[in-house]
Amino acid sequence: MKKEIEVFDYANDILRALQTGVLLTTKSEDKVNAMTISWGTLGIEWSKPIFTVFVRENRFTKHQLDQNPEFTINIPYGDYDKKILGICGTKSGRDTDKMKELNLTLEAADSISVPAIRELPLTLECKVVYKQKQEKDAIVVDHRNAFYPQDVDSSYHGANKDFHTAYYGEIVRAYIIE
Repeated sequence: MKKEIEVFDYANDILRALQTGVLLTTKSEDKVNAMTISWGTLGIEWSKPIFTVFVRENRFTKHQLDQNPEFTINIPYGDYDKKILGICGTKSGRDTDKMKELNLTLEAADSISVPAIRELPLTLECKVVYKQKQEKDAIVVDHRNAFYPQDVDSSYHGANKDFHTAYYGEIVRAYIIE
């Protein structure tokens, strides 16, 4: 059962959880993937509630989002297995079926094609309404040097050489899976 919520009534819960990690879940060609994120924004744009995610260029999640511009944000709410965020933050969906490895329970979404994850029950269903690649020269030098060092190989999970694309997702539904 899904308990509908007003997303901004849970803004503190969402933003607190984001500091330690939430899941960004995507689906393309029948493959569901989840990636741990700790960068994101919750706000209003175009008079709509928006959750913006930032995905590096080399991530499998970016490929998924470009194929199907919908995603869910799956937020810990109550007790949960912290291993979920660890595995989803260190393994690539290109090589690993994280849903199977973690034995996660997928719940069909109501407004989009990407499922929710029962184990992280506070869920935002989002449709991408805008995306933009970050411009290297528009990032202040201190941040660019700290978060995008160019002497680091971009082929492993902790890579930080490549820049992000911002995906603005209109929140079309918000609920807690009970």
